[in-house]
Amino acid sequence: MSLGSALNAAVSGLQGQGAAIAAVSENIANASTIAYKKREVSFQSLVTGASGSSLNALGGGVTFTTSQNISDQGLVQNTGVSTNVAINGDGFFVVTDDANNQPSGFTYTRNGDFTTDENGLLINNEGSILLGQRTDETGLVTAANNSDLNSLEPIDLNTISGTAGATSSVKMELNLPADSPIYAFPAGPEYVTANEMFDDLGVSHTIEQTWRKTGVNTWSVEYSNPYQTSLGAGSGDTGTLDIDGAGSNTIELTFNGDGSVNTMEFGTWVANAFVTGGAPVPAEPFDVDITGLIATTGSSDITLDINLGTQNLFNGLTQFASNTDTPDIEISSIEQDGVRFGQLSGVEIDGEGIVTALFDNGVRRPIFQIPIATFPNPGGLTNVKGTVYDENERAGVLNLRLPGEGNAGSIEATSLELSTVDTSDEFNKMIVAQQAYSSAAQMLSTVDEMFDTLIGAVR
Repeated sequence: MSLGSALNAAVSGLQGQGAAIAAVSENIANASTIAYKKREVSFQSLVTGASGSSLNALGGGVTFTTSQNISDQGLVQNTGVSTNVAINGDGFFVVTDDANNQPSGFTYTRNGDFTTDENGLLINNEGSILLGQRTDETGLVTAANNSDLNSLEPIDLNTISGTAGATSSVKMELNLPADSPIYAFPAGPEYVTANEMFDDLGVSHTIEQTWRKTGVNTWSVEYSNPYQTSLGAGSGDTGTLDIDGAGSNTIELTFNGDGSVNTMEFGTWVANAFVTGGAPVPAEPFDVDITGLIATTGSSDITLDINLGTQNLFNGLTQFASNTDTPDIEISSIEQDGVRFGQLSGVEIDGEGIVTALFDNGVRRPIFQIPIATFPNPGGLTNVKGTVYDENERAGVLNLRLPGEGNAGSIEATSLELSTVDTSDEFNKMIVAQQAYSSAAQMLSTVDEMFDTLIGAVR
């Protein structure tokens, strides 16, 4: 090996070990960066020429390459933040730095440190906007082709308005006093209960029920037309009530000797007496139609499923003696599933990648699905900035999948993927690189002295 070769080898050693120190420095600096993948430097001996025998090969120094193992899984740590998500396994979130970007401008990251910005977008700490697919109210993606990047759009919470929910079911659990006198006009007795229901616009209505004991183990319940709760009774009907589509407003109920409900019969209450509209049927949930709301509140007509209990069971109405000196109805619960109008109050992402909008009236509504992008060779992706990557031919064809589908990783809710950097390992690399760099520098100094000696000898 000539002095020139030795000089070149020493210089390449300085360059290579300098790169190793730079990689260690970058890794340590990013030891706390979310989803950062440590950078590695690989060395390869460089041979510039040979004399026909490998024993006499002239050393040309060293070459080096840098790389990141993008597929290396970082530790997943729970943060408790509802918009933080981590991928456990293969794949990337699809993001963009411009909400108006076309699919060609989409990029990919595993940094799931998302929060809502002032524009209502879910954005991570690197400024990347999370993309997702719109869903229906059951959480199913509405796009015809959910494997197409064109099905993605920025998750924009400002497009989510308030919501209300019409009542569709009512369940009543109450005890009718077995020791009540039988009803006689005009003395009675009558017992009145009421339940609230909501229309499609979130307007509250009240429906009253008048209970009368009409015989041994026999009761009738007359339903009033609804009135607007905020205006109170006497403000006028807001709709017309029809039980089971039979033009009825009253039900006659019979009870078994053990206090359980037995049968029910639809009809009307006319001239202070029950007038049947059909034969008795086993007690079970029944439909009530409320029509005419469009003329009062502007809402569409609604249908309620009212559950007073099941034949021979104690899961709704019962008839036992009252616990008071004066017999009265004892209400255990009256439940309905409608909700008044509510504003968006928050958002959360679950383990299925479903983005759910939370409203202050208690409603939870799925709005977006977060897909996972996978590549045959993720190591071939181009690092754009930080933990953001872009696709290219070396990475292979992109696949868009649901979390956990195929080779796509699962999503861990309220969690983040930590950096893959091990600081103790990096310190060991630093020591080795530092010693090698010092040795290469010493070699450079020695070669320089030898050149000086050679030049002096020539003079």
